[in-house]
Amino acid sequence: MVLTVLRSLGRPALAMLRGIGAVALFAARGLTRLRPFPGRALAQQIIQIGWLSLPVVGLTALFTGAALALQIHSGGARFQASDVVPAIVAIGMVRELGPVLGGLMVAARVASSIAAEIGTMRVTEQIDALVTLSTDPLRWLVTPRLWAAILSLPILVAVGDIIGIMGGWLVGTTSLGFTSARYIADSWAYLEGWDVLSGLIKGAVFGLVVALSGCWFGMRCARGAAGVGRATTSAVVAAAVGILAANFVLTGLFFR
Repeated sequence: MVLTVLRSLGRPALAMLRGIGAVALFAARGLTRLRPFPGRALAQQIIQIGWLSLPVVGLTALFTGAALALQIHSGGARFQASDVVPAIVAIGMVRELGPVLGGLMVAARVASSIAAEIGTMRVTEQIDALVTLSTDPLRWLVTPRLWAAILSLPILVAVGDIIGIMGGWLVGTTSLGFTSARYIADSWAYLEGWDVLSGLIKGAVFGLVVALSGCWFGMRCARGAAGVGRATTSAVVAAAVGILAANFVLTGLFFR
């Protein structure tokens, strides 16, 4: 009975470790296949992942900053602390909300797109054709997407931080009684360089998580339209959960 229990616990644990190792090796291979350098493919993916994601990230940050300002002012009024709205909005956006919400929005848009595109290539045997022609699929399909996401997400996070703080400023100056000069001064006074840098580092990690999820499930896509659908769904779910888990780990490392 003891051996049966140990086997029932050991099999899932070993399967999980094998899965983690396989994903880690896949990521390492995808990040290091840089010769010849896929410059054109990288530029195309930066446009697809970064530039085309800017509207949804900007709108999300704008409404989040505005709603955060309203909530902090309403809650702070109970403790005569409503004056801290600019500082908390700025710190909350650059440390947590900007990177996390930006990563989740990009995950919803990009991870599904990558998984569907690569999964369709797998189903239609285009990837098998590349292998037959002695062309490395990782170099041309995975590497540009991984590096494009790593480079694009910090820029999106920075833009989202600025727009989110602007959303808080807009609400603060029109509805909460702050003057523009005071709101900007309070926001700037309480921000530190590490607050901003930590958010940008999170953005780079989240970008890796998003692109890696899309590429991994796309490359392992099962045959048929149903396989593409499952790969797309799995990629989005894995990217979202991975972003939240990575955020917890990074926050513990940065601000313990």
